[in-house]
Amino acid sequence: MDPAQWCLLIATLLSVALSSFFSASETAFAAASRVKLKAMHQHGTKGAEDALRLLDAYDQMLTTVLVGNNVVNIAGTAVSTVLFTALLGSMGATVSTVVMTVLILIFGEVTPKTLAKRAPERFAIRVAPVMLVLRQILYPVNWLFGRWKKVLEKLFPLQEDELPIEDELKTIVSEAQVEGDMDRHESELIRSAIEFQDQDALDIMTPRVDVEALEDTATMEEAAEMFRNSGYSRIPVYHEDMDHVVGILHEKSFYIAQHAGARSIHSIMAPPVYAPASIKVSKLLKLFQASRTHMVIVLDEFGGTEGVVTLEDVLEELVGEIWDEHDDVSRDLVQLEDGSYLVSGLVPIQEMTETLGIEDIYEADTVGGFAAEVLGRIPEVGDVFQTQGMTCRVTGMEKRRVTQVRISREKHAEHQED
Repeated sequence: MDPAQWCLLIATLLSVALSSFFSASETAFAAASRVKLKAMHQHGTKGAEDALRLLDAYDQMLTTVLVGNNVVNIAGTAVSTVLFTALLGSMGATVSTVVMTVLILIFGEVTPKTLAKRAPERFAIRVAPVMLVLRQILYPVNWLFGRWKKVLEKLFPLQEDELPIEDELKTIVSEAQVEGDMDRHESELIRSAIEFQDQDALDIMTPRVDVEALEDTATMEEAAEMFRNSGYSRIPVYHEDMDHVVGILHEKSFYIAQHAGARSIHSIMAPPVYAPASIKVSKLLKLFQASRTHMVIVLDEFGGTEGVVTLEDVLEELVGEIWDEHDDVSRDLVQLEDGSYLVSGLVPIQEMTETLGIEDIYEADTVGGFAAEVLGRIPEVGDVFQTQGMTCRVTGMEKRRVTQVRISREKHAEHQED
């Protein structure tokens, strides 16, 4: 080959190399995580700030990449055609097409994109300075395509699908768990933190009917007996009825005062802290921190006592059940050997529907309320009802409250799901 043909060959190979550069850059910036780049920038990684600047103007960066990629591909094809025509004559154009197709496909597209996808943030940082210069050079082209984009948006208006940030974070956590970057306990903790804001005091409180409380006329002996029998370290004190809680009696303070000779619980109990049932759990945690208390009285919209919530209840929403050496460890939703479930009446309805894989179409908040809702009356022990392919039997009652339900899946429904 003469010197001119060597120059054409070098120009052809250079075009393939530039095609590889643009293809890898496109994949790197498309796959790069903004969160990771910000973290790298905060840790002092050079070039991370430039990469973030390009991501902030992603449309301009993409236009620069696509224009550059198409220019070098077209130029490389034209140069190679001249080269092969000079070498092979009339067969040159055909050979050039085949050779350039293979070179661009393997070395200009597949290989660079595969490599860039493995470490997109690192590659984006390395090419960011060059891409910033090219974006400035192609500014007029970017401006024209920017105007064209606005024309297209007016001609073909489309509403973007916006995924709630909570769902997006949950997806990221799930992907991290699948890929092995995070174990199950870590992912569950993060999911609990994400869902933390969505819950309110009503979801986690101990309802009024289950609250162990003392009347303010109780003696020291009666208070001591309640501490012994209940196993609780804090007990609400009310005046006349539970709608008028006047204090919180702490076990430690009580026994210290009793040892010192105290004769009445009035001088021992701490003032109560109140919160509406609608308060979000995140704000409730701040209330616990600000008031330096471990128990809050939850009020309904009329000012009556709805129940009580403790700091432990809030923390359990983040880390799961917390048991101490005095707790009676029990399970609220147990699967029996025959495939049926024994469910506590206090189990949230959402937990039951998720476990059984059925649709949550009920107004009730708990399984006990679910039984009353479907029956249309106050349940009784032995009541049987059916819903969504389930046969439910009320197996436990305490006064007018459902304490236990046995739920069996109908066989034909199970076959349909299989």
